[in-house]
Amino acid sequence: MELDTKTCERARLSRDARFDGRFFIAVTSTGIYCRPICPAPSPLAKNVRYYASAAAAAEAGFRPCLRCRPEASPGTPAWEGTSTSVSRALKLIGESALDDGGVSDLARRLGMGPRHLRRLFLKHLGATPVAVAQTRRVHFAKNLIDQSGLTMTEVAHASGFGSVRRFNATFQTLYGRTPSELRRRSRAHREVGPKGHYRFKLEYRPPLQWRALIEFLAARAIPDVEFVTPESYERNISLGDANGTISAKPSREKNALDLEIEFPDPKALFKIVERVRAIFDLRADPAQIERHLIRDPRIADLLDQASGLRVPGCWDGFEMAVRAILGQQVSVKGASTLAGRLASKFGEPVGKGYLFPTPEVLAVEDVASIGLPLKRAAAIQGFAEAVAAGELLLDGSLTAEELEERMTKIPGIGPWTSQYVAMRLGEPDAFPSSDLYLREHALFSDVWRPWRAYAAMYIWRFSSEGGRASAPPSKDQ
Repeated sequence: MELDTKTCERARLSRDARFDGRFFIAVTSTGIYCRPICPAPSPLAKNVRYYASAAAAAEAGFRPCLRCRPEASPGTPAWEGTSTSVSRALKLIGESALDDGGVSDLARRLGMGPRHLRRLFLKHLGATPVAVAQTRRVHFAKNLIDQSGLTMTEVAHASGFGSVRRFNATFQTLYGRTPSELRRRSRAHREVGPKGHYRFKLEYRPPLQWRALIEFLAARAIPDVEFVTPESYERNISLGDANGTISAKPSREKNALDLEIEFPDPKALFKIVERVRAIFDLRADPAQIERHLIRDPRIADLLDQASGLRVPGCWDGFEMAVRAILGQQVSVKGASTLAGRLASKFGEPVGKGYLFPTPEVLAVEDVASIGLPLKRAAAIQGFAEAVAAGELLLDGSLTAEELEERMTKIPGIGPWTSQYVAMRLGEPDAFPSSDLYLREHALFSDVWRPWRAYAAMYIWRFSSEGGRASAPPSKDQ
């Protein structure tokens, strides 16, 4: 990734939060790397080096700063040109892809060779996939040390280290301190909750339109699965054989969300946190996106009205996609009601409602019994069968075009639904061009690439009279 030294220098000297996570500052005189917002006195320019990712700085031999905590940064965006592949790879790494398999397996899931994937990572992030995964693991462990009451053994296992010895050695090398010494340093700032309860602070690049984000999620919330208010988002979750809840709301601290997790298995925490980041699109870079979109006068006014609009993600791709299929030809509220019926009839009961039913369950149950037309019920069952059989992946490894090709083979699912699902899975250039509000823009939407999903969110947000948030209508049959 080519870094503009002059831009980096201005951002460093002004401590511009919009550049937080876009690059990292390494100081040769101290051997430390920092975020652009680090409050420490600015070093001399001759002692500064810039890196596209924390992993690249670590690979060059620099240690993370204990003052600005690079592990708490919003993360490095990688969505320019061919780095769409890098972006999808990062999503899979966030789902522990390299823990379950190696780089060859990760590359295969992305439809390329391991050497090409390595070249893309070096080009856009300045580090290999393994180095990026290792840095993420270390950063997550540091967050657990600072923000949880887990024992060091639990922290090591939760962050993906194979052994406590390796965990201790890695921290001694990278931080010059043992994990226990780092915890003693942060103890005055740490609140320890009851067992199985965890708190995290998730930072993002400003601005973020919380109201627009929460209104979108609230309108599509599944009753008794998701619980959304203007101030917070809460839902039931399941990973493996364990169940729990998450709750997120704006933090009192600037440019951050407070996340509370209730879950019995700490090994799932990394995956849970990554999924929550995706729900709120916290890794987005509004400055980069809007700098591209604002060049089109047809959307520039919308950017002025709501800078920082995000593309909401989802907790589970299957749940979200079923909710989208239910929304074909019915209102947003009607689709939520139907999704709630599916959950209450076929989902697993939990303390505060239900878990959404799995693909294996919906593939065999009589989903038409909740009041669905037979064709719609058949579409949902066909979709569930494909997902359950592994024929259709919703893990972010498919491009929007690949997802559309596979989803539209299922009778009753059209291009609008597949492109909408791709948007919610984090594809920044997905664009449901047959949408009622978007189709008039489809002819010139290429000028918004690779950010068409964000352009769609702006058009939807302001398409109804008075600028109220609108529902994205589907024309799929």
